[in-house]
Parts: sequence; structure tokens; C-alpha cells
Amino acid sequence: MTITKTALLAGAATLLAGAAWADAHGCDLGEGNVRILGNEFGAIQAVVDRAMECTTSGDMSANLTTEHKELQVAALTADPAQYTVAIVANSSIVPLLNDDLIRPLDDLIAEYGQDLLPTQQISVGGQVMAIGFMANAQHLFYREDILEQAGLEVPTTWEEVIAAGQAIRDQGIMDHPYISNTMTGWNLGQEFNNMYLGLGGSFFEPGTAQVAINNETGVKALETLKALAELSNPDFLTYDSNATGAIWEAGDAALAMMWGSRGGGILDDEGSTEEVTSNTVLAAAPTVDGGSIPATTLWWDGFTIARNISDEDAAASFQAMVHGIQPEVMEGNEEAAVWLIEGYQPTPAAAGVAASAQGGAIPYPMLPYAGLLHTALGNELSDFMQGRESAEQALADVEAAYTTAAREQGFVN
Repeated sequence: MTITKTALLAGAATLLAGAAWADAHGCDLGEGNVRILGNEFGAIQAVVDRAMECTTSGDMSANLTTEHKELQVAALTADPAQYTVAIVANSSIVPLLNDDLIRPLDDLIAEYGQDLLPTQQISVGGQVMAIGFMANAQHLFYREDILEQAGLEVPTTWEEVIAAGQAIRDQGIMDHPYISNTMTGWNLGQEFNNMYLGLGGSFFEPGTAQVAINNETGVKALETLKALAELSNPDFLTYDSNATGAIWEAGDAALAMMWGSRGGGILDDEGSTEEVTSNTVLAAAPTVDGGSIPATTLWWDGFTIARNISDEDAAASFQAMVHGIQPEVMEGNEEAAVWLIEGYQPTPAAAGVAASAQGGAIPYPMLPYAGLLHTALGNELSDFMQGRESAEQALADVEAAYTTAAREQGFVN
């Protein structure tokens, strides 16, 4: 979806009204150009619509597309860059950092972003490189009525989740009470990431790209995932977000680890029953093995400013985006996102992400080689999950696959 200033304001009368509004609210950008590239979904559309309320005598446009990740590197490599703003997430910022295509924001924050919250400022190497405005995470979904029927308290640790699932099965309430996104590939790798970080693990040797997961923490993470999988359907290695969402809405699970962004669809009145929706509660991801932080990874979406543009365009673009993420953007969009914006009050659909973030969930690592490890995990763990090899062997296979890929790309010798 391509948005232009003309399309948004639609006519001279609206343009004049927009200019008057912007002048009154301090959003006159002078002659700076603002060209935005980002993903296409409701929350980002709301932010961009508000950013484009600002006025400038320069160019102002936006390209919101699901193919933004494929476009961003080439677009920002151009000099001048094709876009002045790239809206990114934890993982999609990495290629831009690797190629030095975005600029540090500390000076712009000092001049135009004094009201930004510390939690919105995403730092890499001691410099703020992005401003976050929304969050996502996987966390616990539970059926209040099923737990009550089984005489169980709400679990807050993964050990309690496993015990609760076993009790529900033993009482004949459900054969497969637990689900999560364990499809072989990216989803399975992410399940390991969640549990490993919750256990306090470090993926790499300090200060290097040398992988370091074949250890007691890695084994514990796999053993916990296997115990959970045994409470799921035998075809758990085919479960992605669409599958788990459908299973939950059908009333065939009582405990789940699912994405917070699925919460609105789970709780609405479409595709399920009143019995399921009225008894579904979203809570923080559980802790594990006596740890104190939720065993999940926190994801964020935010904006960056291109390096290969003029300082004038950078200042205009930063001001427009800061305007776009002011608290007013939440009006009418309360359920569009878990907003990282001052004054946000989590809705029931957002409660699990908010609780996980407040509990100290660790952000997904913004490292150039993290994706290689994620790929290796997703490809190599299924044999262990099916009982075909030991945890130690599975982790050795992961490390070997990662090391080969990392050497090919020059991250390790």
C-alpha cells in the first residue's frame, strides 16, 4: 500500500486544514522530505497516518508493504536513500545495522525527542538506533474453566504448566491439553530460544560469534520442551500460529504458548464459542527452573532513520515519526497493538505481552549471526523432539550446522 500526502489529505481544503492543525500542534517540518517504508498492518498504518498529518513543502510519502524486508537494504543503500524512514523489528533491523545504513538517533532525541520514554529507545553498541512503539511476545494462554474443573491454580512456572497439563490428562478432561508453535523450522527454533533465555542461557561466548549452547542449560531447555510436547498432539511438529489458534478456538486445548498478537482474534466472537472465549485468559510467559524472568523473547517494532540522507531530511523524518507515536495515536487503536507509548493501558488481548515485558522478558538478540543460529536450531532439533537422539547430540548438531554457516559468512574462523 503506497500512501501519498495527496491521497491522505485529498484536496486543497483538507491540505489547508491539515496545515492549520500542524501549526497548532508543532508539526511543521519546513522543507524536509519524509519517505517511509514499513510493514502493512493496522498499528503501523495508524502511526504512519498520524505522522503524515505533519506539513512540509518537501516530499512526503509512505510505502507500506509486507515485502518491506526485501526492499529495505537496496532502498537505503542508494545515495540519497530511497526512503528516509524504515520501520523495522528486532530481526529486520540487523541487515541495516550490518551495512551501516541507519544513523544513530541520540542527537535527534536530544533536540526533538525529549518526551520519548527510555523503554522506547533501542540501543545498539551504546547508541540509540531505533525508537520502539509496539511490542509482541509469546506467552501463556489458559482456560480458566478447565483449570477450575481440574482443581488447579493458574500456573506461573513451566514446571507448574507441565504438572497442570498432566493432571488435566489424568482426570480425562483432555488428552492433549497443551499446544505451542513447534513446527519444524523457525517456530521450533524460537521455542528453544524462549526457554534457553528463561533459564539464563547465553547463545554465544562473550564478545564472539562462537556458539555456546551445548551445555547443561541447553539440555534443560530441550528436556522442558520435550515434556511439554508430550502433553500435545503427536503431530506437534506441524503446529504454527494458524494451527494453534484454530485448535484453541475449537476448544481442544487448555494451556498454550502463543503470540500475543493472536490474542485479539482468540478473544473475539468469530470462529469460536462463548465457552472458550469467556474462559480464555492471557498471562505472562511462565518462568522456569527457579528463574525470575518470563521464558520468552520480547519483540518490538519501531522506526529508524536512514544514514544516506541530508540532516534536514533526517530531522523532518524523525519529528514526523515522533508525532506519529504520540499517545493520541492509541485513540481508537487500543487493541491494534501492545503500545510502547506513555499512558497505554493493556487490553485483555494485550495483557500477556504487557506482563511478560514488565517481568523483564529479554529482547530477541539483534546480532548479525543470530539468524544463523535460529535456522540451525529449527532444522536440527526435531530428531530429539521425536526421541530419535539425545539432547546433547541434537545440540552438537546445531552447533556444527551453525559453525559451518558462520564460517561461510566470515563470523567465525
